[in-house]
Amino acid sequence: MGAAAAGVGAAPYVVTGQRARQMRVVPADVLKRLYTRSDWAGARQTAAHLALLVLGGGLILATRGTGWVVPALVAQAVFVNTLFAAMHESVHYGSFRTRWMADVLAFFSGAAILNNAGFYRHYHLAHHRYTQDPARDPELVTSPSPRTWGAYLFRVSAIPFLVLRARDILLFPFGFRGGVDYIHPAGWAEARRWGRWLLALYALLIAGSIALGTTVVLWVWFGPLLIGLPLLRLYLLCEHTLCPHSDDGFANTRTTTSNAVVRFLMWNLPYHAEHHLLPNIAFHHLPEAHRYLRPHLKHVARSYTQVQGEIMRSLT
Repeated sequence: MGAAAAGVGAAPYVVTGQRARQMRVVPADVLKRLYTRSDWAGARQTAAHLALLVLGGGLILATRGTGWVVPALVAQAVFVNTLFAAMHESVHYGSFRTRWMADVLAFFSGAAILNNAGFYRHYHLAHHRYTQDPARDPELVTSPSPRTWGAYLFRVSAIPFLVLRARDILLFPFGFRGGVDYIHPAGWAEARRWGRWLLALYALLIAGSIALGTTVVLWVWFGPLLIGLPLLRLYLLCEHTLCPHSDDGFANTRTTTSNAVVRFLMWNLPYHAEHHLLPNIAFHHLPEAHRYLRPHLKHVARSYTQVQGEIMRSLT
């Protein structure tokens, strides 16, 4: 057993060397089937999420000027921010068997939550490679796990997220890297290219809204996005917070079984330990993977409120 240097005040990163053995818990013939992608599964999930977005936007427009617009905005906030899961699954090429379809979904779902999905792909690959290593996991490098109430509330406010996304949107398309050194150098061409497409899309939305004299985009997308950002921060905090700084795939990530609605909206991403241990498993097969891996996992919660309670009790 060895250890790598960690950040100041953080527990050392422990290397167990058990990852290969842990990955063999799922029988090879089963794993081969679980790795199978499906255009049908991706299209069905995408269409359902798109229908919810149209429904949410329609309810907002129909209830503007009444008190009913508040619950409509909250519902749309959930529908917009859970597009994170669509982007996440698509940068893994797990949303569709056809890769260009996954790229299209990655770009537009990323754009909906202010993410350059081309950059996120390489950021996320580094997160998988160095999960819970304080010195190399980009999630911990950019947003260390909160230990105090001040750090927790600042994280949940989404201010740090908005600062980082402003950096991505304004710098990456022009070849500037904003001090980022945690993605592979080969990833920058994609980050720059996708960043230019992203700027063009936002410019089109702004110019079109001004030309038409409409605030629809603000009502059905940008307002709900901002309302829901803290909810997504709360969700993401539950994935690794309070898990050990270790390469132990059974312990460094938390699965939160939650409920069918959350699992649907998040493309089964609540089965997060399963995804981290075997990231090539397609989203629609993660529930089956859970049945094989559940007896071995160290952190399995019933709900996100349970995990948030544990996190809050750890704060000083």
